[in-house]
Amino acid sequence: MNDRQSKALGCMLGMALGDAYGAPTEFLSIDAISSRWPPSGPTRPLGYPGPEDNSTIRVTDDTQMAIAVGKVLCALSQQEELKPSECEELLRESYHEWYHSPDNTRAPGNTCLRSCQKLEEGLPWWEATSAWSKGCGANMRVPPVGLWKLDDPDATQQRSALAQFQAALTHGHPTGLAAADLTAFSITRLLKGSHPKDLLQDLFAYIEQQKTRYHERWLGPLWQQPTVTSKVSFISRGWEECLQALKRVEESLVSWDGNTDPCLMTGEGWIAEEALATGLFCFLVHPEKPVGVIKRASVTSGDSDSIASLAGAFAGAYHGHHVWPDEWVQHIEYKEQLEAIALQLIAPSDTH
Repeated sequence: MNDRQSKALGCMLGMALGDAYGAPTEFLSIDAISSRWPPSGPTRPLGYPGPEDNSTIRVTDDTQMAIAVGKVLCALSQQEELKPSECEELLRESYHEWYHSPDNTRAPGNTCLRSCQKLEEGLPWWEATSAWSKGCGANMRVPPVGLWKLDDPDATQQRSALAQFQAALTHGHPTGLAAADLTAFSITRLLKGSHPKDLLQDLFAYIEQQKTRYHERWLGPLWQQPTVTSKVSFISRGWEECLQALKRVEESLVSWDGNTDPCLMTGEGWIAEEALATGLFCFLVHPEKPVGVIKRASVTSGDSDSIASLAGAFAGAYHGHHVWPDEWVQHIEYKEQLEAIALQLIAPSDTH
């Protein structure tokens, strides 16, 4: 396995392991977490609550939906020119499959459920989406997009459009689109060898490049909302809100005392830009300690599974798959699917 493949695999496994690590701590205060798992929280991923005799480490809907997106990207991986209509059809089918799956029992978000129901009814996607929702579901499922055609110099805007479009089908707020785009971009940069200390500046530069770009072929009339005057003003709002969230990360890295709940520094993670910011913060404070990254992200008072899922994706994309304990990897739910998606997306020509 080469370095690029290892990082892609590390990203997908880190996403799932972080998701599973944070699942039982979600909604709990720091004191409650420390009391239930003394002295400082779980020491391994316990997974989403399930049968006690089941050795599988169960993930949440975050990983399930990331797999749904990953399967679509694998189906499209040999195409040189992406067609929004074909991508939409495949995403509808994949979201439909998740929506009706007997395993869709992990407290899925209401926004995703409502939008999937409307998509199933056949509504145009821009009517089915929750137009002003920027819940973290917009970027929890985007990590596979960060693996898309890394060596293609013309694929940057494809990844941007894909990241925003997969979010837009359920979460139509421009900040949800921008946060998903930034999450995928972060993973791409780490896979390509960017050092964590440079990542925030890379993100600031990317925002400057993208802040007035509206992917009209993909997003169509989504911008046409009450009080919105133009496509540029619509999408710029999302980039500006994400910029402010990332500036809080920059400030918090300087001021953090090592103990304060990250959610008090960069947000609780229920909305897209805060999930990105807090997941990124947890990665950047311990970039050389990947297991410590997902533990820190899990011992938080907000949307712990989503925060840890993103933090794990970043850590795995930077280090590679070897950093995750083998006993965890062997028992993580959907292991084979996660591995197949990672390896096909990173080297699609090798799978045919």
